[in-house]
Amino acid sequence: MENLQTLIKSYLDYCRHQKILDSKTLKAYEIDLRQFAEEIPQSDVSAITPHIMEDFIAVLHRRYQPKTVKRKIASVKAFFHYLEYRELLDRNPFNKIQIKFREPVILPKTIPLHTLELFLTTIYRQRADAKTAYQRRNALRDAAVAELLFATGMRISELCSLETKDVSFCDRTILIYGKGAKERRIQIGNEDVLNVLAQYRKEFYTEMQGCNHFFVNQTGRALSDQSVRRMLNKYASLASIELHITPHMFRHTFATSLLEADVDIRYIQEMLGHSSIHITEIYTHVAMSKQRDILTTKHPRKNFRI
Repeated sequence: MENLQTLIKSYLDYCRHQKILDSKTLKAYEIDLRQFAEEIPQSDVSAITPHIMEDFIAVLHRRYQPKTVKRKIASVKAFFHYLEYRELLDRNPFNKIQIKFREPVILPKTIPLHTLELFLTTIYRQRADAKTAYQRRNALRDAAVAELLFATGMRISELCSLETKDVSFCDRTILIYGKGAKERRIQIGNEDVLNVLAQYRKEFYTEMQGCNHFFVNQTGRALSDQSVRRMLNKYASLASIELHITPHMFRHTFATSLLEADVDIRYIQEMLGHSSIHITEIYTHVAMSKQRDILTTKHPRKNFRI
């Protein structure tokens, strides 16, 4: 029997070359499996018992939040399933373990719409007041980034990986490559958003052609997620917004706003690229203005004559 480290390397190669997993997923698997190998007392995989696995899971629970524990267990479980499938293992220790734990519901954090309006206004004001062409171009790009995040609800990783061919001005759509190599196409429904994207493309066309990415910096390289986060912090500070705004909050605000506008949740699921409706249903907990409207106008108590 090969030792654990060798088998982990073989499994990661399999994930990279046969399952064609993306780099972020591979990195997470590598981290989780390296930690697993460091924590357990056995280097011979055939000697790993259900009891050893239960001890390892207990260690994870002491160190991490439930969501992280769930991911790490899934990584190790997939590894053992691979060993079993390849007949490199006689007994899968997970077959003798029942793993159940309640993951706390953490409501998505959204940006109040008046705050979002102030945020966008600040970017456009910075563009109008720019003293140099460099500052003006930066503000134009920043406006395009923020507008697209809110207009589509895309993830920051999806935005930064957009290529020039993915943005079609002819049919006003964005082709997004989501998790698990799933594609979805989102319509740009707002004329102002479309205009700022067109202005950005015209201004940055040379840089875009150089690296083939839609969002670029002024040195001609693809825009990174860290650059977007720094940009959001910059304009929140300029607008005196105390709320810590993250890229993912644009996604949450997109979904919640549509839900409050009575958009069917299955349409929202499709636009967000969620694999299951159960993931999208978290937004039903945060649509407070819709809840307030329902309870004010629909609750039968308003018809009582007391």
